[in-house]
Order: sequence, then structure tokens, then C-alpha cells
Amino acid sequence: MGIFSFFSREKKQDLDKGLEKTKSSFFGKLSKAIVGKSVVDDDVLDNLEEILVTSDVGVETTLKIIERIQQRVQRDKYLGISELNQILREEITALLGENSGNELVSVFDFPKRENPYVIMVVGVNGVGKTTTIGKLAYQFKAAGKNVVLGAADTFRAAAVSQLEIWAERVGVTCISQGMGSDPASVAFDTLKSAIARNADVVIIDTAGRLHNKINLMNELSKIRKVMQKLLPNAPNEVLLVLDASTGQNAIEQARQFTAATEVNALALTKLDGTAKGGVVIGVSDQFKIPVKYIGIGEKMTDLQPFIREEFVDSLFS
Repeated sequence: MGIFSFFSREKKQDLDKGLEKTKSSFFGKLSKAIVGKSVVDDDVLDNLEEILVTSDVGVETTLKIIERIQQRVQRDKYLGISELNQILREEITALLGENSGNELVSVFDFPKRENPYVIMVVGVNGVGKTTTIGKLAYQFKAAGKNVVLGAADTFRAAAVSQLEIWAERVGVTCISQGMGSDPASVAFDTLKSAIARNADVVIIDTAGRLHNKINLMNELSKIRKVMQKLLPNAPNEVLLVLDASTGQNAIEQARQFTAATEVNALALTKLDGTAKGGVVIGVSDQFKIPVKYIGIGEKMTDLQPFIREEFVDSLFS
């Protein structure tokens, strides 16, 4: 099943609903900023810049968007306010397209593989990391894939038990050694078990501590090295989970984790509960890492693939 066929009418409605708070906040501010204006002038652009920054798009990305619009104003000589939404839509879509990166294996378009596809999930505690793993496992299994989870966040007893509960709920295998075990050892055992079981997908949970970047870097490096003893290309994907509702703090977390390990995919959770959805645009642009999934609700299927055209369409519809 191709990724675009996934977007049924119901899924699109879920996405529209999930982005409602962001859309209402952004366009409410925009409407006030352009009232009484007929053309896109310096005042409108100044107001738009402030709106984008306060919508957690981020300063650097905002300036890039404003510069693109200024270029279009200069090129086209005259742009009316009525055209501003369409211009914004086009420029944000283009910006996200530039940062889409190489296509990664998707739960919705999974080719047959000789070895398991290994996903190492990173992120601070509380961002929805374990829930994201559970939802991914559910959707991979629903797609007919054999899934094995690894509970390598061994610094919190709750993290291990939560992953085991998710595995039981979804009906997949979870490899764990209990709190205080060596995370790298858990990852090694998980991968070894997955290979023996002829698994399609392995998802490894990791600790979410940020208090010491050097320790974090060493730990993630060790996990990577021991897995590579079994599969030289593991992990295929390092998925950083961020809580969109934390706005600019999510960007700071991205900065920390991208410095600690080779993140090549992003998942942004809790978009349904925040007006800070603009952070999706900012984090993708600043780190040049593709956003792969977005969380827009509590249902198992509310972890959706990030398709920039659908995202922007919902934002501007």
C-alpha cells in the first residue's frame, strides 16, 4: 500500500482536527494583522514575521520564509492580501520539501527485507516516546509485519514495564532484562532474538536523560556498536521523538540529541493539544532532518505519517 493511499477521508479529518488549535491561533493573529490592508507591504511582513515567531516556527525559519515572500513581492510587483495565504502555503510546502531528506522505510509502504529493519528511538522522558513505540508496533503489526521491541531504557523501572504492557496490548514480543541492566546488552539480545524469529521490524527504546550529553552520547554509541556486531547497518533509523506542545524547547532537545547521535528521522507528538504546531516547520528546517510521523490524538491510528502537502493543506484549509 503506497503512503498516499493511507490518507482516507477519515484520516484527513483526523489531521484537520489535530491541527485545529494551531490553525485557529495562527489565522486569528493573521486576520488581525492584515485588517484594513489591501497589499502585502512592509507592515504586513513585519506583522507576519511576529506571528510566525510566536507560533513557534522559530526565528531562523521565519526569516527564511519572510525573505522568500519579499522576493515574490519584488518579482510580481503587486501582491494583494487575498493572495497572502496561498503564497504562505506554497513557500512553507517548498521549505518542507527541501528538508524531506532521503525516503526512509515507512510502516505504510514496507518492502520485503532480508534482515530486520532496526529503529532506535530516542527522546527525553515525557515526550510520548513509549506511546509512539507502541503505536508504531501496532501499525506495523496491522500491516502484517513481525515486530520485536527492546526495552533498553533500563534506568526507570516504569519505562521497562510500560513497554512490556504495550507489547502485550499490541501482541508483539518484548525483550527486557529489568531495571539497571546494561542498555547495550538489551539491544544486542533484542536484535539476536529478532533475527532468530525472522522479524521484519525491531524497535529499541532508549533512556531519555539529557543531564549529561557525554554520557548520553557514549551510551547511544555503545548500543549502536553492539547491534552492528550482528547487523553492520543497524540501526537503519534513529527516530527522535519530540513533544510539539513544548515549542522552542523541542528545538533545543533536537539540538542536544542531534549532537549526541546520528538522528535521521523525527516524530512530533501531542499536536492535537497545542497551538504550537509551527514547531514542525521550524525543527525540520533547522536540522535538515525529515519529519516522519506526527501524533494527533490518543487512538492507535493517531500516529500518522507526515506528508507535507497534507499537513500544509490542513493548516491552511
